[in-house]
Amino acid sequence: YNVSLVFDLENIPEDYQDIIQKAGLLKRNCFASVFEKYFEFQEKGEEGHKRAVIHYRDDETMYVEALPDRVTVVFSTIFRDEDDIIIGKVFMQEFKEGRKASHTAPQVLFSHREPPRELEHTDARVGDNIGYITFVLFPRHTNKQARNNTINLIHIFRDYLHYHIKCSKAYIHSRMRAKTSDFLKVLNRARPEPKNVEKKTITGRTFIRT
Repeated sequence: YNVSLVFDLENIPEDYQDIIQKAGLLKRNCFASVFEKYFEFQEKGEEGHKRAVIHYRDDETMYVEALPDRVTVVFSTIFRDEDDIIIGKVFMQEFKEGRKASHTAPQVLFSHREPPRELEHTDARVGDNIGYITFVLFPRHTNKQARNNTINLIHIFRDYLHYHIKCSKAYIHSRMRAKTSDFLKVLNRARPEPKNVEKKTITGRTFIRT
């Protein structure tokens, strides 16, 4: 759907900051409606509800499924470059390792090319540039006290992942350029000087090196 928000700038209300905040949360609240629904299913222990399939981009999809003890959220994403796949794998490995440092963190799984087991026998896409990120949310993440924070973090995860991939590539390129500049300086210093060139001493006298 396309949504347009129109504001009358000639008649700005006094509580304009509240309006700005609501406008900024529009997309988040659209996602939240799905998450809250499935969080309620999990809280009530209801099974058998159909998995939610959200095509949040032209080629990328999000799946949400509720079980009595957990809610599973799966993002599919497209890696436009082969380098993105490598950096993305490293990044997702850090997420897996992060659970060792925090026992309250959700379980994070990453699969490349093939969809995870939860999406077997579905029309989930398969390909060399396809990645699937799975979040397993337990009741400590979906209860009424924590769910707003969970929704705030998880609905932007796809953008978060690709933003950090781009930042990593930019950092690597800057380091490569800096290293190349250092190597060029070393090569310039190592270049042999031509013979018979007039030089000056510190006192100003001139001489020719032969």
